[in-house]
Amino acid sequence: MEIVLALDAGTSTIRTLAFDHRARVVDAASRDLPASFPHPGEVEQDATLIASLAVETLRDVARRRGPGDHVRALGITNQRETTIAFDRATGRPSGPALVWQDRRTEPLCAALEAGGHGPTVRATTGLVLDPYFSASKMRWMVDHGWLDSLTTPSLATVDAWLVWWLTGGAAGGTWATEPSNASRTALLDLATRHWSPAMTDLFGVSRATLPDVRASAGSFGTISASVVPELAGVDITAVLGDQQAALFGQSCFDVGTVKATYGTGSFVLANAGARPADVDGLVTTVAWDLGEHGPVTYALEGSAFVAGAAIQWLRDDLGVIDRADHLEPLARRVSDSAGVCVVPAFTGLGSPFWQPRARGTITGLSRGVGRAHLARALIEGMAFQVRAMTDAFAAGGVTPREIRADGGAAAMDLLLEYQCTASRLPVRRARSLEATARGAATLAGLAAGVWASTDELAELWEGEAPVVARDPAASDAAGVERGYAAWLHAAQRATDTLAHDDPGGPHDR
Repeated sequence: MEIVLALDAGTSTIRTLAFDHRARVVDAASRDLPASFPHPGEVEQDATLIASLAVETLRDVARRRGPGDHVRALGITNQRETTIAFDRATGRPSGPALVWQDRRTEPLCAALEAGGHGPTVRATTGLVLDPYFSASKMRWMVDHGWLDSLTTPSLATVDAWLVWWLTGGAAGGTWATEPSNASRTALLDLATRHWSPAMTDLFGVSRATLPDVRASAGSFGTISASVVPELAGVDITAVLGDQQAALFGQSCFDVGTVKATYGTGSFVLANAGARPADVDGLVTTVAWDLGEHGPVTYALEGSAFVAGAAIQWLRDDLGVIDRADHLEPLARRVSDSAGVCVVPAFTGLGSPFWQPRARGTITGLSRGVGRAHLARALIEGMAFQVRAMTDAFAAGGVTPREIRADGGAAAMDLLLEYQCTASRLPVRRARSLEATARGAATLAGLAAGVWASTDELAELWEGEAPVVARDPAASDAAGVERGYAAWLHAAQRATDTLAHDDPGGPHDR
């Protein structure tokens, strides 16, 4: 059997999945990836652990392959914007990875905005000045001396770090990224898809520290025998950022097709075609560059930084639920949220608000509110975050035809019922929620000749019937609209907390 592997290096888990010729999962291995929160607004991970867990999952799957299996290629997909400073001469990071949720660069972004640089950043990169993106994290590392003592100072997003590591690391590993990840740094010129001298100068990042930018589909080298002996010589033929990979995995190949991924955060992407688009409240990004296998495609994106992470918060920190899959049954114990609104802005508000210093807010509490009301209000809030983004798409002239849903939280029927009513759009859940890994695998297989075209891949996509809202509260359009208006008011309250925050921002070590 021909196998294509996907290495999915997410925010909370590292996984390797094996796909067959029908683009269906036939095997998987997973490891949890912890994060640390040393100070308010700071989120860090161990970069070396990211690489070692990736190797472990690859070896797990490789060892289980039978004698008749042939691994044709590996595709890599990854959490984006997370930034690593390391020495390519030794492979040693000079500090922890700064995760995409990290907000320590708020003062820097605010200063650049006050200096009038926001419009130039937007026009060049398609992004806004926000700590979410990698460039300000890179600048913070430079300012704090993380590159000073390195022989070959290097700044990487997770994709480039893993490609370099798997292809041999300090012994000659490939030093490369690709446009879907590079366009999330605020250093890539969207029009040329090369590093922008104006942006590297603005953020004080030396071009010499950055990897080369290659097409998303093509040769990134082969897996080194010294790293993963069981997969020695397997070609890495595709790399995509996780949200763009989900767009590809959902077969959103036509302009205007939309996917929503409910993972650690919620991310809504629309295929914008062959030219960058500009819509207020959203950002423009490269979806993929197929190189010799097809055209460059752009996407419009909305991002809510916290979705599934709020479920983990209810479970791990508040003890409201014992397991994540207990959230929906708990919410269904009550008929509505009793007026409670949850805005999970633990790391600021993303699209379309772009308020990096907003904080999580719960409003409408009364003595009669219990655990079940809080659970239902969180599910509503997750749907309302996406509604704010689909409204922004429509206001910008990009009218979604349907939402293709994936990600772990998309398993909740109640969430998707609220979503279709709130966004007034058909919602279809992918039959397999592994859209991100599927995107990496199918792109790798396209580049390796397993599949001949995106048309063939589109025929392989399997979706469930459109969601029908059966829950009485979720199907009440007028009630959901009132709930959304209340949630927007609560989101404004989350933004109002800015006036009471420490003006110095997160702790500056």
